[in-house]
Amino acid sequence: MPATTRRGLLGGVAAALVGVALAPRAALGARALAPSLQRLSVRNLGRRYAGDRELFATVAPGSEGGGTVAVAFRLRRRATVRLEAVRTALRSSAVAWQQEAVLGAGAHRLTWTPTAGTPVGSYVMRLTIEESGRARKVLGGRRPLSADRQRAPVVRVLGVEAAFARRSYSPGEPMALTIFADAPALMLTFLHCGAEAVSTDRGDEMTGVPMGDPARLDWAGKRSGPVTITVQGGEGWASGLYAARLQADDGRVGFAPFVLRPKTLGATREAVVLPTNTWQAYNLYDRDGDGWGDTWYAGGSPAVDLTRPYRDRGVPPRYKRYDLGYLKWLQWTDRRPDMLADDDLEAFASGDDLRRLYDLVVFPGHSEYVSEHAYDVVERFRDLGGRLIFLSANNFFWKVEKQGDLMRRVKLWRDLGRPEARLCGVQYRANDGGGKQGPFSVVAAEAAPWLFEGTGLANGSTLGDTVGGYGIEIDMTTPDSPPGTKVLALIPSLFGPGLNAEMTYYETAAGARVFSAGALDFGGSATFWPVRRMLDNLWRHMLEDAPRAPA
Repeated sequence: MPATTRRGLLGGVAAALVGVALAPRAALGARALAPSLQRLSVRNLGRRYAGDRELFATVAPGSEGGGTVAVAFRLRRRATVRLEAVRTALRSSAVAWQQEAVLGAGAHRLTWTPTAGTPVGSYVMRLTIEESGRARKVLGGRRPLSADRQRAPVVRVLGVEAAFARRSYSPGEPMALTIFADAPALMLTFLHCGAEAVSTDRGDEMTGVPMGDPARLDWAGKRSGPVTITVQGGEGWASGLYAARLQADDGRVGFAPFVLRPKTLGATREAVVLPTNTWQAYNLYDRDGDGWGDTWYAGGSPAVDLTRPYRDRGVPPRYKRYDLGYLKWLQWTDRRPDMLADDDLEAFASGDDLRRLYDLVVFPGHSEYVSEHAYDVVERFRDLGGRLIFLSANNFFWKVEKQGDLMRRVKLWRDLGRPEARLCGVQYRANDGGGKQGPFSVVAAEAAPWLFEGTGLANGSTLGDTVGGYGIEIDMTTPDSPPGTKVLALIPSLFGPGLNAEMTYYETAAGARVFSAGALDFGGSATFWPVRRMLDNLWRHMLEDAPRAPA
C-alpha cells in the first residue's frame, strides 16, 4: 500500500477538493500537454483513504460514502475526451468502464462508480484528448518509470485486502496480519486448504476446513487505512497451507495464505516446498499506486515485495490450477509431509542439513524463482542421495536475490553456467500462454515399470485426455541432462516440430532419484485417474531403499 502520513493524507484531500483550481503540476508534463489539459486530479467523493494523493484515489464499492471517484481537469479549448478504467494484466489489459464526451473549454469532472462486481485492484484512468486538427494525446498508455512520475490518475478498487508479514510460521507462533478494508466489522476464519471435501469453481477463492469458530473483528475506526493485528494458529495444527478468510458484512471476502511448517522439522522424512517466490513474482498487486503490478511481469524491473496481498482477493496466481490438486491428493492419501515455503528452504544452512532431515523433497508447483543458496542446498541434497520430484515445468529457471522482503530477478541460471537440466533432468523449452494443450504419450514404460503399475498405461497409451491435456510451458532434455536420464512420456511437437514436453527420470550412483513431469500443470491434476495412482507409485518408489543420510 502507499505509505501513509498525516501531512500526505491531508494534502491529498486538499488537492482533490480544489483539483480544478490548482496550478498545473510540472510532473504532469505540462509542456507536452499544454494547451489542452491542465489541473488533472482524482478523488473519492466520500471517505478519504490512507495513501490517496492528487493522482491516486481509493474507492470501495458498496461501502457507505466511499463508492464514487471523480477525475477533474481543465481544458483550454473544445475537445473530445475519453476516460477509461483499465485493469492491467500479464500480457493484456481490460477496459472495465469508459465514458466519452465532447467538452468545451473550462473545468470538468467525470465520475465513476464501480459496481459491487468490479474486480478489486488498481485501475489506470486512461485519458484520451482529441482536438480538431491537432494530434491525439493519451495519458496512461504505458507504465511510468516510477510512481512519482505517473501522469494518469489511478483508482484502487478496494475489497478486503490482507497479507501476513511472513510466508510461513510454526504452530502457535504469533503472526502479524495487515488488513485494509472499508467495513465496520470483519469475520475472521482460519482455513486448512486442501483438506476440504468440496472446492470452489472460482479462481479467486480459497476453500478449506475451518479451524475453529469464526472471530468477529470490530473494524470501526480502522476503515481508512491499513491496520496490523496479531493472530495465532493452533499448537496442534498439522503442517500445511492455511489461509485467513476475512469477510465483511456486505459479502466482500479476502484471503491471506500462509504456510504452516511443523514445530520440529524432520519428524517425517518427506518435505513439500510450495512456490511462494513464484506466487509473488506473478502477483499483479499494485502497492505503489502507479496502476501497474509491482512485478516485472507488468513491465520494467521493479523489486517484488513479498509482503503484498495477492491481487485477486488474496489468492495466489493460478493456485487452483497448479497447486490445489496436489494438496488435496496429499489429504486423500493420508500423507502428512512437512510443508515448507521457499523461505524455509533458504533457511537451511546447507544441503547436508536438508539431507539429514529428509529423504524426499517435492516441488509440486511452479518453482521458477530460486535464490543461489536454495539452488546450492537442493543440488547438494541430490548429490548426497536425496530424492526429488518436480511436478511442474520451468523449475529453477531464474536466479533471484532477496534483500529483506524485496526480491529481484537477476539472470537465467543456464546463462550463469548452471543449467537447470543438470538438476531436474529437463529444462524449460517453450510456451504458448496455455493456448494449446495435449496428452502425454507413454514411450518408455519399461524404463520405469513401477510408475505405471496399476494404471493400465503402456507404450502408446495416452495420459491427460480427461483433463484436457497438458502444456502451457514445457521442459525437454538437453546435453546437460544427467547420464541415464530417461524420457518416459512426451507430448510430441506440442508447440512446433521437435518441441516436446518430456517426462523424465534419472538415478545417480549416490542413490538419488529425480522425477520431472515436464509440463507446467501436471501436479494440478493429481486428483484425476490415472495421475493419482502414478503419484502414489512415485512416492513409494522414491522412499524405497533410500540411502542413509550422512551423520
